[in-house]
Parts: sequence; structure tokens; C-alpha cells
Amino acid sequence: MKRPPSRIVTVAALAAALLTGCGTYLLENNVQSFSGLPSLPANPTFTFERLPSQANQPAQAQVESLADPALFKAGLRRDDASPRYAVQVSARVQRVLSPWYDPWDSWGWGGWGGHFAHGHRMGLGWGGPILPRSDQAWFQREVAVLVRDKSSNQVVYETRAASDGPWLDNAVVLPAMFDAALQGFPTPPQGVRRVNIQLGGETKQAQAAAPAASPQPSAVPAAPASAPAR
Repeated sequence: MKRPPSRIVTVAALAAALLTGCGTYLLENNVQSFSGLPSLPANPTFTFERLPSQANQPAQAQVESLADPALFKAGLRRDDASPRYAVQVSARVQRVLSPWYDPWDSWGWGGWGGHFAHGHRMGLGWGGPILPRSDQAWFQREVAVLVRDKSSNQVVYETRAASDGPWLDNAVVLPAMFDAALQGFPTPPQGVRRVNIQLGGETKQAQAAAPAASPQPSAVPAAPASAPAR
């Protein structure tokens, strides 16, 4: 039986509202952090550091620019001349089959041509103006931040945030995910926790949340097989 078009219209309206800044969306993130920092020093400067696999990737500079505001809000100050810390950041966005996929539903707006991936998956794409079908446009997203003390060469902070959901502008979603990943820095709660970020409108607000239910054993839990309709 075909799914009624009202759900598709809802997703289309959500995408249009976020693009115009008139709507809101609650971005749910599963976050896990590990810290060896009891507190920040008086001058917590940093510089970005790249892995060999990231060194010649044009996308890496964009990932760093998306992470920079979250690092600043966390208390770190970029200083490439005399950094105390080296920071590695990565982001991955992978298109997967939507939990609302209906093979019998042929009503939609066409396909999605872009992808954003970095790390072991290389490439960059910001999508186009065509709205994707709601039963196909579903994405698993992950960001990671690693902080290393340059004087001791020891990793002092590691954090990841994972989220899944419909198509949204990566320039909006990824900075929000870095915000979620750095919530509680430098002394975050233990274990996997849920951090919700409200997107849209004039402000972006982080909401503290209870620990995520049924956490996965890995540092970044896999996206659930199904999720309630957004």
C-alpha cells in the first residue's frame, strides 16, 4: 500500500523551512567523550593537525572551518604560531536507505546528487536545489575531535558525535554536531549520552539530555534501524 503523500510534504516543508531560516529541527546526537584533562590551562591555544590521508584533501579545510566555532566555544583558541595543543577533526556523511523507505511509493521529486565525506571516505558535495525523495534521502553522520598535547605528544581528549536523519544542509548540521561532540569539554560525563541541538530560527541551542538508551559498545553507536518520523 502506498504511503500517503502528507509525510513527503512534511519532509519537503522541513527542508524548505531550514533553508530559509524559518523553521526548527531538533538534531539528536549520540556522543561519547574521553578526557585526560582535569581543567583547561591558562592559555589553551591549538593548531589543526592533519593525518597523512587528510593532508591533500580539499574537503579537510572545510571540515576544520566548520569545527572551529565549536572549538572556540569550548574554550580553545587557535594560534598556529605557538599552539599548546594539536587538534584533529573529521566528518563523515553517508547516505543510507531510509527507515521510511517504501518501494511502492513512486511519488517524489527526483534523486540526490551530492555527498559529503571525509576520513576514509573521500569527497565533497553540497547537493543541489532539487529536493530528494523522503524515502531515499536519509543520512548517517559522524564527527570526531582528537586533542593532543604537543609538549608530551599525548592524546588528552577524544570525542565523537553520531546522528542520523533526513537530508539537511551540511553547512548547518556539521557545526551543530561538533557543538554536540564538545559539550562538557574538558570534563564530560562518562558513557554514551544524548545531546540535542535545535537548528533553525535565530539561535542554535544545545540541550542536555539523559544518557542514550541501549548504547552500542563502540565509541560511536550505529544509527538505529528505524526511527520515529521527524
